[in-house]
Amino acid sequence: MADQWTCPFCNHHQVVTENFQSSFSKFHIGKSKHGDTGLAHTATRCVNPDCNEVVLSVRFVKAIAGSNGWAIQKGIEAWELRPSSSSKLQPDYIPIALREDYFEACAIRNTSPKASATLARRCLQGMIRDFCAIAKGRLIDEIKELNQRIDDGTAPRGVEPETIEAIDAVRDIGNIGAHMEKDINLIIDVDPGEAQALIELIEMLFDEWYVARHKREQRLAAVKAIAAEKKAAITTGRAQIAQSAAPAADDQSPVTEG
Repeated sequence: MADQWTCPFCNHHQVVTENFQSSFSKFHIGKSKHGDTGLAHTATRCVNPDCNEVVLSVRFVKAIAGSNGWAIQKGIEAWELRPSSSSKLQPDYIPIALREDYFEACAIRNTSPKASATLARRCLQGMIRDFCAIAKGRLIDEIKELNQRIDDGTAPRGVEPETIEAIDAVRDIGNIGAHMEKDINLIIDVDPGEAQALIELIEMLFDEWYVARHKREQRLAAVKAIAAEKKAAITTGRAQIAQSAAPAADDQSPVTEG
């Protein structure tokens, strides 16, 4: 195996070769309602020396007999053992409350998609309140205010109209978990894929808002530091020139007639 892979522990991009192993074991327990079954697992070690973690995944699979023995026919159920969450490592300059909501939304995406969507919705609202400094009580009112600021040019750098449209479009998904319908017999479910859509929107906004702002601040600070250093060098150089020229002027003696 030689594939591109990103470690979920450290976000390090790498090529997977000898640091990957997979295996399959057939269950000899008779046919279940799924037919012949077995267990498949994979293990991948991160080659980043600062991480060196092991990622483990397991699949419950349907097995099929072939000319070379038993093989995997299709997957039935899967579990990510390490890490247990699909969340990506986020930088410390993103507020911890937002990171915690994001991590928890990822952790329960498959086991409780509705609760995951609710946490993701709260994270999105928290981002609007923190990054955009808008707090109206209701997410829909905050979105309206942000749209108004986009129209009059006062929205923060990096906030685009299509981004706000996406937040508004998925807002109702999180509402399903946060608010009960008037008709309690009406059951509206949220599947893991829909919860994942909100999670991916959060990850995109982390990058486009917080990470982009941080990189911009770093670049500007670096340029200012270079300018200050050169200005100080010029000032020091001029002072040294002036100091070296002063004694030469003092050594001049008045000319007298003989």
